Amino acid sequence: RQVFATSAGGLGDVAVYAAVFLVLIAVWCLAGRFFATRPFVARALSRWGHILLPVVLIALGVLILVEGGAFGL
Repeated sequence: RQVFATSAGGLGDVAVYAAVFLVLIAVWCLAGRFFATRPFVARALSRWGHILLPVVLIALGVLILVEGGAFGL
C-alpha cells in the first residue's frame, strides 16, 4: 500500500518500481490486444462490451472502496 512512503532506498528503488510498473502495463496491453483480436472474443466484446465494461468498472471501484475501508467495514 505505502510502497513509496516506506521505501528507504531512495531514487533507485523508485526507478525500479516505475520500470516494473511500465513493464507490467505493457504486458496488460499486449494481453488485451491478443484476446481482443481473437474472433470469438471480438464478437462477444462487440455484442456485450457496452454492458460488460460499466459492470467491470463499477465492480472494480466498489472493490477499491471496500478494501480501502471507505465504508468502515
